[in-house]
Amino acid sequence: MEDGRRVPAVLTRWACTTLCLVSCVAAFSHGASPSACTDMMPKHMRVQLHSPRNNYVTIHTNMSFFPGDKVPVTVRSSRDFMGFLLQARKISNDDIAGTFISIPPGSKLLTCFEDGDTVTHSDKTLKRNLSFVWKAPDQPIGDIKFL
Repeated sequence: MEDGRRVPAVLTRWACTTLCLVSCVAAFSHGASPSACTDMMPKHMRVQLHSPRNNYVTIHTNMSFFPGDKVPVTVRSSRDFMGFLLQARKISNDDIAGTFISIPPGSKLLTCFEDGDTVTHSDKTLKRNLSFVWKAPDQPIGDIKFL
């Protein structure tokens, strides 16, 4: 009789664990979580990071801008990818700067420190070339980098 009670308990724990894992994995198919804002590291299970030496993604933008300018930003890849997280950061102190005002389909705005300061994927469709428009802050901020 004890074995009969034990099997349903084990199956119940297994089912709960499986559902929790599926929920966690499914959540990331709709974009990065705010927990990735600071270090830009994905918190996915089974994520595969790429070595900088094997980098196949490039970010293109204007070399200079003025406060308040709307700057086109293009992310290009030689291989398909599903997920991304994009921010502009000040070179001087690594703070997130500016906001994204135009984003492509398959992406969404994320608020890390200010509304729309970060963009992430909104689905898991394959992507290669993405175009954004980033608005520089109204005050001078110095040099920036897109990550």
